[in-house]
Amino acid sequence: MLRGGGVAGAERTQDRMLKELFRNGSSREVDAPSEAQLAAMIEPAKLPKHIAVIMDGNGRWAQRRGLPRFAGHRQGIESLREITRACGELGIEILTVYAFSTENWERPKEEVNFLLNLLDEVLDRELPELHANGVRVRIIGRRSSLPPSLVKKIEAAEQLTAANNKLILNVGFNYGGRAEIVDAVKRAVSKARRGDLVEDDIDEEWLSREMYTGGMADPDLLIRTGGESRISNFLLWQLAYAEIWFTPVYWPEFRRVHLLQALVDYQQRERRFGRV
Repeated sequence: MLRGGGVAGAERTQDRMLKELFRNGSSREVDAPSEAQLAAMIEPAKLPKHIAVIMDGNGRWAQRRGLPRFAGHRQGIESLREITRACGELGIEILTVYAFSTENWERPKEEVNFLLNLLDEVLDRELPELHANGVRVRIIGRRSSLPPSLVKKIEAAEQLTAANNKLILNVGFNYGGRAEIVDAVKRAVSKARRGDLVEDDIDEEWLSREMYTGGMADPDLLIRTGGESRISNFLLWQLAYAEIWFTPVYWPEFRRVHLLQALVDYQQRERRFGRV
């Protein structure tokens, strides 16, 4: 039996925790509810189907510790592993993460090569567990600039996990939101030249199907770590009505408790989709 006011008292306590947690519209580490308290606040029926994540702050996390930026990227894999597991346990249908943008080629060559090799390594090391846990792996982005050996490994991973249906994990690699739209337009032009497409065929539903995430629900929630407040050319078409949650926590430090913070906050929002 609940004491101290019964159900109403418990609700008032939860309301106070929520106000403290989400004061000023972002996550707070001071006096935040515990992971167990947050888990108790989760309402399964109100969970997002699709979560997108901009995994930011790897380099700054490393530099603040006197480590090379490479160390931050490697530590970030631990966060991705934990968040992927948590999404599977919570029943989230789709997780889309931003790993390497079309602009990241401008970074130092050593860092770019490290990130290419890291994806190769992660596919080798993580794929058995992902497959065993029913995760379908998809790498979204332009593959023409990637090493042929890496493309072959990506294709093998996608083929192996194609029938899995517990969670879809989309990894944006050599991905750009503008590039994605350009690619869709180019496909439209090609189809029109062949006579397979007429002007009246093109609408929002058609264009959505032509995106790298075609056939999937758009993200309900975007999480960006690392303290920045922008979407950085990520899922420009798909994020039209997504709720956005920013946190100062660097990606290598992001854990299940932070995901729960974002989800509890998401559940408090009223999504109108342009309606009143």
